[in-house]
Amino acid sequence: MNLSRGCHRPLAMLQETCSKALLAGLVLLSSTLAWADLPTMEAPSRGEGSGLIDTIKNYAYDGGILLGLLIATLAFLGVAWHSLTVYADVQNQRKTWKDLGAVVGVGALLVVVILWFLTKAATIL
Repeated sequence: MNLSRGCHRPLAMLQETCSKALLAGLVLLSSTLAWADLPTMEAPSRGEGSGLIDTIKNYAYDGGILLGLLIATLAFLGVAWHSLTVYADVQNQRKTWKDLGAVVGVGALLVVVILWFLTKAATIL
């Protein structure tokens, strides 16, 4: 019958999949021995502190600074994206060059103000 010939193909595929999974598991288990000499974790920028709570506060400070840099980067990318869309509208004659200059000027001022606020926030932290 043709039924028996059709059953061998899924069985072979299952066997191949199981052998690949077994091989991947063995590779993962054997790679745990390679973790012997990992580098030590770097201390926060304000030092480790006198205890666990001070160390956590210092790591949180570093995280806050990193979050501020992320916000500034997103603001810059937003201004750049909007400037490019206005430039495309200028090329399609839907807006004027004056509109592009206003967008770029206000966007640059916005990025400068955001960086100033982030600098003030870093000194407060």
